[in-house]
Amino acid sequence: MIDLHVHSTMSDGTYAPAEIAKLASQKGMFAFALTDHDTIFGNTAAKIASKAYKINFINGMEMSLNYDNHQIHVVALGFDQNSEAFKNFYKELRYKKESSIANVIDYLHKQGLDISIEKVQPYVSGDGMDKYAILRYLVTNQSAVGDIQYLWDKYIDPAFRKLKLGIVENPKAEDAIAQMKMAGAVTSLAHFHKKIGFINNNRAEQEYHIKYLHEMGLDGMEAYYPNYTDDDRAFAHYMIEKYNLLPTGGTDFHGANRPSVELGTGTNNNMNVPDEFYINICQKIEERRK
Repeated sequence: MIDLHVHSTMSDGTYAPAEIAKLASQKGMFAFALTDHDTIFGNTAAKIASKAYKINFINGMEMSLNYDNHQIHVVALGFDQNSEAFKNFYKELRYKKESSIANVIDYLHKQGLDISIEKVQPYVSGDGMDKYAILRYLVTNQSAVGDIQYLWDKYIDPAFRKLKLGIVENPKAEDAIAQMKMAGAVTSLAHFHKKIGFINNNRAEQEYHIKYLHEMGLDGMEAYYPNYTDDDRAFAHYMIEKYNLLPTGGTDFHGANRPSVELGTGTNNNMNVPDEFYINICQKIEERRK
């Protein structure tokens, strides 16, 4: 059993990277990847802990990308963090993610929230202040009561839409996929069926978009995801087979911020991603780096 879509306290999860490695070991998992949103800060700690717990690990990051006038998520796995291609991409990514935060905080303050840069600062984890630091602050702030999804939908997402920051802060999908390939990564489309995906497209349109992204260098897509319907799963497998996509899969684990989803096993034990997916991805990464 593996899990190739996992979030820690470095973005919007509640388990520290090392705690995820421990949990994966307790569950008897073969491997996992840490795929925090637009940050690699937890990968080193997760790798060290995975070695101690004798579990296979692959470094990762879930990228928020602009495509066809909306947002998609693409998981990058196994990139060389020391390559010039990755360092250049990541430097620009983090600059974009952090440069807009002062405006977002000011906007939220004007909406009546008790928030400031100084109050958000203690909630920064990893590279710098970003929207996930704001989210962590809101979770603990009494003037913004609600669970994590409510707070995201009520405050953060509207702020970014109102300020038109999504287009500004997210890389273009085609560019990000190409740069990740240069950095030796395998890229996989995450949760195609959701709002951050292609939920508003019919199957023919979804096929067109995924085929186009594959032609631009996308390696694969998630064959397994906790809330896929039977039809979603069948379509994912159809696309993987038809276009020779690399199958991946993960629970999108967030710990207590998404309590119905367990690491490795999903919702009510509805997931068991095959170990061979990890092996095939590692082989692809090795081929790419030669």
